[in-house]
This record gives sequence, C-alpha cells and structure tokens, in this order.
Amino acid sequence: MKIIGLDHIGIAVRDLEASQARWTALFGAKNGPVEEIAARGVRLVKLNFPEGPAVELVSPFGEASPLVKFLEERGEGIHHFCFEVEDIEAIIEDLVKAGLQFISDKPQKGAAGSLIAFVHPKSLNGVLVELKEAKP
Repeated sequence: MKIIGLDHIGIAVRDLEASQARWTALFGAKNGPVEEIAARGVRLVKLNFPEGPAVELVSPFGEASPLVKFLEERGEGIHHFCFEVEDIEAIIEDLVKAGLQFISDKPQKGAAGSLIAFVHPKSLNGVLVELKEAKP
C-alpha cells in the first residue's frame, strides 16, 4: 500500500466564489481552476500553497448534491481529508480487508481527471477520508 501524502483538506462552503476570494486574499493561495463535477453534485476550487497540503473549497452543484444536506446539518467547515495514493484499487482492497467501509465500491472520476474513493466516516472516527490517484 503506497500513500504519497496528504493532498488537501476539503472545506464545505455555500458560496464558492466569495470563499475563494476571501481565502486567497487572506492567505495568498494560488487558485486552481473552478471545476464542476455534475456526477458528484459539486463545484470546487483547489487553493495551493508553497508548502503543505492544498485547501479544496467545495460547494453544492444542484439540489441533489450530498453537500446540501451536509451544509444544512453541520454548516460550513471541514468536510474531508484527502490522501494521494498510488494504485487506488489495490489500496481500497487492502483497506476493505482491514475492515474499513467505503461510500462507493469503485473509484469515481474526481477533479483534474483523478480517480477518487471515500472511506465512510463511520470507519475513521467520524472523519470522511478521500483517497485520490492522480491522473498520470
């Protein structure tokens, strides 16, 4: 199992553009492009820093977005932690054998053409963990 490192911390926000402007102005992050991932019901932007993990601001895209419920119940704030991995399918297999539960059985398309999978929060102390295999 190969974990490369902490890729980003996901922050759920209601207004993507206002949040992006605030985070950029306050912390000097370099903005990536805003992406819409209709299949997952999200819009997101990655804010990069010279060192350490990025911050990914994520907002609902459409009424069916799972983020609508998250924001209603919990409000804005930390949504998930994302680890970049090599061979996401092998890691999923290893983690399932170790007793972790995933939200989906197979990796899905994520931002920037990556493959992603989410470990159910019940498996890791109530924390949603994303695994990401970057596009080669």
